[in-house]
This record gives sequence, structure tokens and C-alpha cells, in this order.
Amino acid sequence: QVQLVESGGGLVQAGGSLRLSCAASGRTFSSYAMGWFRQAPGKEREFVAVITRSGGSTFYADSVKGRFTISRDNAKNTVYLQMNSVKPEDTAVYYCAADLESPGSTWWGYDYWGQGTQVTVSS
Repeated sequence: QVQLVESGGGLVQAGGSLRLSCAASGRTFSSYAMGWFRQAPGKEREFVAVITRSGGSTFYADSVKGRFTISRDNAKNTVYLQMNSVKPEDTAVYYCAADLESPGSTWWGYDYWGQGTQVTVSS
């Protein structure tokens, strides 16, 4: 089992940058594929990015490709989401998720979730 705690959210102007962190408990962090998802008010939860256990492969939603970067530090039990050139439509609660399998972009495939961190992009 793993517990996840996100941090780094806040208010940022359009075109700015923000880095989200997700700290995981436990000694088997490297066994989990990690994903970032987001949910805006009145909208469904949507996939943002995923990274494999070793960090060797990543995959992004088209809406963030080229602007966001997912990475992980298995020694620190932490996964990151670097958000550059943010847009007002990036405003949402951002969640990190973990799973021993590789659910990819399907949020319902992840067993473990953090509490979320709010990101608000002003125009």
C-alpha cells in the first residue's frame, strides 16, 4: 500500500510555470507506475501524464504535450509535474495516482490517490 501527498499548487498567471510534487510513503515506490490527473469544476477527471516505474517512459495528454513534464525520483519517493506555459484551461485540482499495474491514461485503473492540489491560472 502507498499513501500519496501532493503539494506545489497555487495561483499562477497565464504563461507562467509551476511544479507539482507528489510524495509517497512506503519502501516500494519504484514498484508503482505513477500518473497525474486533473479535474475542473463540473468536468470529469482527465488524464494528464504517466510515467513508468523506472522513469524510462512517459506519456502525455495532447492538451499538455510540450508544456508539461512528468518525472520521478525513486530515491526520494517523489513524482513531479513541471508545468510550463500554463493556460487558464489548465485550472483544476491536480491529483497524483499510483498503481502496481500500468493503467496508463485510464483513471479508474489506479488504486491509490492523493488528496489533490488546486492549480489556478489567471488570464
